[in-house]
Amino acid sequence: MTGIQEIKAKVKRAIDSRREWMISASKEVLLCPETGFQEYRTAKFVGQKLEELGIRHEKNIALTGLKGYLKGNLGSPTVAIISELDALRVPGHPYADVTTDAAHACGHHCQIGMMLGVICGLSIPEVKDALSGDVAFVVVPAEEFIDVEYRWNLYKEGKLGLMSGKQEFIRLGAFDDIDMAMMVHTSSSQDDLKFSLGGTSNGHVVKYINFIGKASHAGGSPHHGVNALQAAMVSLNAINAQRETMRDQDTIRLHGILTRGGASVNSVPADVRYEGRVRGRNSEAIEDANIKMDRSIKAGALALGCKVNIITIPGYMPIINDETLMELFKGNASDIVGMSNVAVYSNSRNGGGSTDMGDLSQIMPVIHPYTRAARGAGHSIDYLIDDYDQAVVTPAKSLAMTVVDLLYDGAVKAKEITQKRRSNMTKEQYLQHQDQNLTEEMYEGK
Repeated sequence: MTGIQEIKAKVKRAIDSRREWMISASKEVLLCPETGFQEYRTAKFVGQKLEELGIRHEKNIALTGLKGYLKGNLGSPTVAIISELDALRVPGHPYADVTTDAAHACGHHCQIGMMLGVICGLSIPEVKDALSGDVAFVVVPAEEFIDVEYRWNLYKEGKLGLMSGKQEFIRLGAFDDIDMAMMVHTSSSQDDLKFSLGGTSNGHVVKYINFIGKASHAGGSPHHGVNALQAAMVSLNAINAQRETMRDQDTIRLHGILTRGGASVNSVPADVRYEGRVRGRNSEAIEDANIKMDRSIKAGALALGCKVNIITIPGYMPIINDETLMELFKGNASDIVGMSNVAVYSNSRNGGGSTDMGDLSQIMPVIHPYTRAARGAGHSIDYLIDDYDQAVVTPAKSLAMTVVDLLYDGAVKAKEITQKRRSNMTKEQYLQHQDQNLTEEMYEGK
């Protein structure tokens, strides 16, 4: 074996030796699901594991995030391995929290085990000494953009500047010293592939809508009230009527939930709240669909004669996967599971979902592969990991060996990527874009 092959063989053996420990860590996180910017128990647990592995780290970044380093020889470039702390709310999931309904129905708990495995593989002296650069371990909160009212209140209180984990890490400068980033997400695709790479994702904006009516006795004097719930119903029907105006190729998704429908059944609803999304393939399509949604919301307010406060929060951008990083990861994943078990999709393939890894991809090279290790639809009560080796151990090896490729031999591969990459935005341009796209409008239907 050549020098780099010997190093990779040591990485794989080191990760295999901690297999049960890594999987156990992921399962521990599964059992304490917490939603975005509230992952205090999970963050404490991850911090303890980092300390156990000798990784010094910062805490409480963007409220609950962490960041640590494994130092190589030269200190630069720096490659980040990212994992996500949060769960979402899925009532009825077998591992849902009985109080909050939070559940890891997206597989983020496996990312914690993966990251710990990468540390195990890269920390042995023979490997660490061969790295001409640093590895950052970035543990972010709040990838699932839920609980919008809660996040909006954090923003209004000055506790957040942007309302997702990676967005806020960017704003706070936690990615300033990082040159490129990688993470792997679990998947439940129906094919027999072990890994998939490439493709893109939808961007989106987030809607927080408050219909404001007038309360009155629902039986005795409904004519004195203004029914905010009926206004919301008219608005939702108007939104549905817009769907036939959307082009298939723009992958538009308009969806949301009513989080408040009134106060009492015998009082005309005066305070109704809606949290939603406008998703699309690109900014032009999202802007067009967002205008149509706003018109529909105002139509409901106008029809019932109520007020409506429309808050539009800049959500996520479509992801751009770096081709060189994908090739390196593909080679290492194929070394473990075979070339026929790794798919690479074209940049035009869009699954319809969104991730704040897309925001990071606008300012630095990233990859966001998927590992087929689950069953059931994502974000459903049926989403369960059925192969923890493929969910945790194999991705950890693939990521760690890709880090070796990047930082071995004077970090020639990593430097090649940074020199070749032309980012879509600087950090400053990104923050300006986000700031300009945060709007609040009070409309009075008369």
